[in-house]
Amino acid sequence: GGPNAHDLWRNGKEVFERGKYFPDLMVAEADQFLAKNKNTPFFLYFAINLPHYPLQPEQKWLDYYKNLKKPRNMYAAYVSTMDEKVGLLLKKLDKLGLRKNTIVIFQSDQGFSKEDRTFGGGGSAAPYRGSKESLFEGGIRIPAFISWPGHIPVNAVRNQLATNIDWFATLAEYCHLPLPNRKIDGASISKIISSSVAKSPHSDFYWQCLGSKENPQWAVREGDWKLLHNPLQSKPTDVDADKFMLIDMKTDSTETTNVADRHPDIVQRLLKKYQDWIIEVTNQ
Repeated sequence: GGPNAHDLWRNGKEVFERGKYFPDLMVAEADQFLAKNKNTPFFLYFAINLPHYPLQPEQKWLDYYKNLKKPRNMYAAYVSTMDEKVGLLLKKLDKLGLRKNTIVIFQSDQGFSKEDRTFGGGGSAAPYRGSKESLFEGGIRIPAFISWPGHIPVNAVRNQLATNIDWFATLAEYCHLPLPNRKIDGASISKIISSSVAKSPHSDFYWQCLGSKENPQWAVREGDWKLLHNPLQSKPTDVDADKFMLIDMKTDSTETTNVADRHPDIVQRLLKKYQDWIIEVTNQ
């Protein structure tokens, strides 16, 4: 539903939990699911609504961050509230003896919001540029973690390109399950999870969101090259006359310098790739 509309459902039936804190309801529901399915294989998609607006952190975390300025204090308190709730879920896995045989993935969906209902911000994508709705790195390069004790490296960081649509193929591989016999947009990232030098399964990648039908915002990534068209949260001087911005991500990961005029051939090559891609997805 829209802002301030009731939108709480369980298995297709609307339920009312007046006066309850939604994150606590989420944890309780997940706890029940885990206890019920502890002796069988399961998949749990825990789509907690934190730190999405409205920013309603627990008071103890507001007190903890009382010396931060608004809206940073609100956002920090909300993230810590989320962190605590996720921790409760992990403790439940430990209590049930499921931790070592359970793959846990944590991932955000986009950059932080600067909308009015977040009091204009509070998050940070530093050192990257952009936030929610932008195809600059600050809008699309987000945190992700995976844990599977005894099966994958621990305390390791990976910098290769991977995306949320890759989890499907990755989990299918880990669980020895066949993929559907049709085109799958994502690819398994098991190799880069295991190795910091393994190549990304994506030689190219594409995004499109917002803008207008006639002038959409989109981006293409080919190796270290990234071509943006009509990028939101940009300045008029960032783009050329055709609203293109070409970035060499190897030397300019903060996306400050448009080199489209120096590499018109690369602009045209990536534009053609985008055009072919949008036709393909439109016809699927």
